[in-house]
Amino acid sequence: MTTAEKVSRRKLSLLDLAGELSNVSRACKIMGYSRQQFYEIRRNYQTYGSAGLIDRLPGARGPHPNRVDEAVEVAILDHCLAKPGHGPLRVAQELALKGVQVSSGGVRGVWSRHNLLTKHERLLRLEKSVREQPFELSDEQIRALERFSPEFRERHIETKHTGDLVAVDTFFVGSLKGVGKIYLQSVIDCYSRYAWGRLYTNKLPLTAVHVLNEDVLPFFEEHNARISTILSDNGREFCGRPDNHPYELFLQLEEIEHRTTKVRRPQSNGFVERLHKT
Repeated sequence: MTTAEKVSRRKLSLLDLAGELSNVSRACKIMGYSRQQFYEIRRNYQTYGSAGLIDRLPGARGPHPNRVDEAVEVAILDHCLAKPGHGPLRVAQELALKGVQVSSGGVRGVWSRHNLLTKHERLLRLEKSVREQPFELSDEQIRALERFSPEFRERHIETKHTGDLVAVDTFFVGSLKGVGKIYLQSVIDCYSRYAWGRLYTNKLPLTAVHVLNEDVLPFFEEHNARISTILSDNGREFCGRPDNHPYELFLQLEEIEHRTTKVRRPQSNGFVERLHKT
């Protein structure tokens, strides 16, 4: 009988004696173990069976002894892209069904090393992966990205050149004492992502016209380009009767087509949303 087997049998005898006496302290005193050692031995035996009773000699350990295997880490990262909304416990449970054993703590460790601890960071990683190397997305991934990324929602809008589509919006900045409400009139070219903005104390058609007339159109003229289409929400500063609304009349005068987002869905103007980070 080897030394390891002798130690293993002695530990098993300790557990048996504690059961017979129904007294842990007395059994430990007889066998020469501490109570702490007893509970550790019992825990190992309950978890690993007889193999848990074998003493393991300390050996050389790597710089990260608790790091999961590379194959497990790859599985965690793959699942993170497939199901970015799953938390660490759910990921561990889902991987266990596939035969990959890892704790929720192990999942968090991998996420921490790859800057994926938050759902926001995991969705950013998914969006970046799709942009860099397009692949077929599941319906669940598409829904998650559309909720997360306004620009992804507008992926079906293709622009061929600068000025092909220009998005506009009014953004409430806040209130200043003695001034009142402050609004940002923002404009972005959907092809080049070049943007303009001006602050106003109201959100009227005249201010929406002003930023176009003073900043945007002169820029396009300077670069020998023109705006073909403007995309806005259905706000009153942009929309009204074509025959008497200042903004509508200005666009007609400049021969610019006016398109609007879906009713009650201002977030479908994804380019401006991305600019505002709303």
